[in-house]
Amino acid sequence: MNIFAQALDYAASNPDKLISALWQHLLLVAVPLAIGLGLGLPLGFLSSRSRTASTLLTNSFNALRVIPSLAILFVAIPYFGLSFQSAAIALTILVIPPILISTDVAFRNIDPAILEAAKGMGMSPQQVLRQVEIPLALPVVIAGIKTALVEAIASATLAAFIGAGGLGSFIVLGFSLYDNAILLVGAIPVALLALIAEVSLSALQRVLQPPTVKA
Repeated sequence: MNIFAQALDYAASNPDKLISALWQHLLLVAVPLAIGLGLGLPLGFLSSRSRTASTLLTNSFNALRVIPSLAILFVAIPYFGLSFQSAAIALTILVIPPILISTDVAFRNIDPAILEAAKGMGMSPQQVLRQVEIPLALPVVIAGIKTALVEAIASATLAAFIGAGGLGSFIVLGFSLYDNAILLVGAIPVALLALIAEVSLSALQRVLQPPTVKA
């Protein structure tokens, strides 16, 4: 039997397990991404306003980014055990840098002439921020969020190594049983989720792109 047919047959025979794993996987992505947005966006904005803050924050989070997620996962285990919390911490550390850095770059690279023109029209600093800076920065910020989301979807499979569930549990089971069909039951949905995230946020980027710089 074709391996994809075998994978489909296994998924059809275990719908409850697949749905539960999918829900766990989405939760493993959503919680770190929400925390990453809550921290990365304001820190990135602060970084764009201060050269000192930019150097400190970007260097610190880039240093964390070079540490493999699996290593962070195992460092968290002694404190939080084999749990969802350990996986969420590792994934949060993974998603913050691209969000923070893209936000910093987005606001820092806005043409000063545009800001001066807005101020010359009598706009207050708050109006310049809301009506000029944020709309211009959004496409680049979305690019960082897209990178963070795709990385989180892929890396959430590592949670299965500590029993935190997710679609990675099928991948781990497939490896342990030397069964590629079971492995695909986890790998294919992860790939589809990453593709959906990439396509959706790329489309949002194009929508938010200022008309003067659209391709």
